[in-house]
Amino acid sequence: MGAAPRLYYGRAVPELKEWGGRLPVALVYPGRMDHALSTLGWQVVYRLLAPRGELAVERFFWEPASPRPRSADSGRDLGLFPLVLFSLNFEGDFPSVLSMLRSASVPIRASDRAQWPLVLAGGPIAFLNPFPLLPALDGIFVGEAEAGLDAVCRTLAAKWMSGAEKDAALESVARMPGVFIPGRSREPARRRIAWTAHTDLPEPGYSCFVSSEAQFRDMLLLEVNRGCPYGCRFCAAGSIYKPPRHAHMARLQRIVEECSPHKVGLVGTALTDWPDLLPFLRWLAERKVKFSLSSLRADGLTEELLGFLRHTGTRSVTLALEGASRRLRAAMNKNFSEGAFLKAVERISRMQFNTLKVYMITGWPGESEKDWTELDGFLGRVDEARNLGRGGRNKGVELVSLSVSCLVPKPWTPLQWAAMRDEAWLKRAMKRIKKIVSGYRGMRFSGENPAQARVQALLARGGEELFPFLEEAADIGLSAALRENGASADSILGREAGRDDIFPWERLNVGVSRKFLYSEWVKYRHALATPPCPEAGCGVCGLCGMHSFLDQERN
Repeated sequence: MGAAPRLYYGRAVPELKEWGGRLPVALVYPGRMDHALSTLGWQVVYRLLAPRGELAVERFFWEPASPRPRSADSGRDLGLFPLVLFSLNFEGDFPSVLSMLRSASVPIRASDRAQWPLVLAGGPIAFLNPFPLLPALDGIFVGEAEAGLDAVCRTLAAKWMSGAEKDAALESVARMPGVFIPGRSREPARRRIAWTAHTDLPEPGYSCFVSSEAQFRDMLLLEVNRGCPYGCRFCAAGSIYKPPRHAHMARLQRIVEECSPHKVGLVGTALTDWPDLLPFLRWLAERKVKFSLSSLRADGLTEELLGFLRHTGTRSVTLALEGASRRLRAAMNKNFSEGAFLKAVERISRMQFNTLKVYMITGWPGESEKDWTELDGFLGRVDEARNLGRGGRNKGVELVSLSVSCLVPKPWTPLQWAAMRDEAWLKRAMKRIKKIVSGYRGMRFSGENPAQARVQALLARGGEELFPFLEEAADIGLSAALRENGASADSILGREAGRDDIFPWERLNVGVSRKFLYSEWVKYRHALATPPCPEAGCGVCGLCGMHSFLDQERN
């Protein structure tokens, strides 16, 4: 398909289209507006659909204080729209979807909606595991929106304008690429990929809207790369966004020139892998465009890159440690060099950055006190590297902030076979790590709430049997619903899956083979390494199954 139409509003409000002769479409982000305006995928879908002449697209956000969900653009009620598209970015959005439908007087079960509206969902959760929410949906678009969502919506628009019944409309799209209509589409549904050849990302995503109300205030989000080659065994993005792809610098430059933003936020799973990162940042600086970077790999932080970041005003750097010990990092296939990490800390401090943010995860299978004792020693070496960089001066890294989250074994990862630690264990781990951090001056600890992590894991790993739980959660909240259904949650989360167990999400096909994922689970338990994806792109090594998946896409 051709390039998506360019569309950028900045701070402006989109002009409304007349509904006559068009299919009214509610594009719903089931979270707060400030989150939506900082979510790239949702904005990519808006850009893809809003210019289409046969569609009248309006934006909706979740406003819990509002009695009925209304369009942010026209004030129209959600229940008036014949096509409702939900963008699913987090499992915690599931109850909000049900709340919004119920508040709009739309039956929350698809089986109770014989006529329009037609309720579809897309977004990353739609090709990770949407099945707990499936009873509420007429269908799902599986994969990247640029690879066919507009064609699906155009087909539905033709049916709507011809006066077709909802059943006929569903039948018209049930066999289109990327569409999963329960009971009508072939299973497993294949993920759609915006891919042409090798490592190219020809149409990188970028924001439609810039706002002081967004989480990333006044910032144009710009996609540098998609997918990740490193194969960390806990990371679903490494599977569901294969193959790894990089944007062309010239394309990103054209976007910046067209949009003229004051600040750019670079989005990607492996920013320092992009060969044009530093040249592009220099190009932005020459035009006095500010920029922000997400988490960086320590082995990609060269002296030149760090020097440039500091010279242009960056005050903090974020690095990922992930595991407490060498053994755990080897098991998760982190491809982590302690030497590179400590060297990066020394450089960061010597160049007088103020803050070093470090991310870590606890709750790994096999994690124990021995790993935490090793973490204590490693943080001591981090402290030494920081002070070495300061060279006896009072300047340099003043604060090391260690942020610890709980491991959620995700679908489409080798850890999908793993059990999740119970809440009591996770609380003990957080308390132990906090005590370690408190022993070092200038270090600060923050930890995720284990109960919230358990809720996320339940929704990430369950199937349609969880729908009654979601209905309850829409009334009383996720945390309260989990407390009332603790035993059921433990039966899902506390059991290690068997080799031949079938998972709910395997009704989809994201391209990575089950055989490969299980072999990586075995490697986790023996702390064996798997090399990153070849730089030449998918189709070279043949290990994970993506080469044959892409061959079928070509044909």
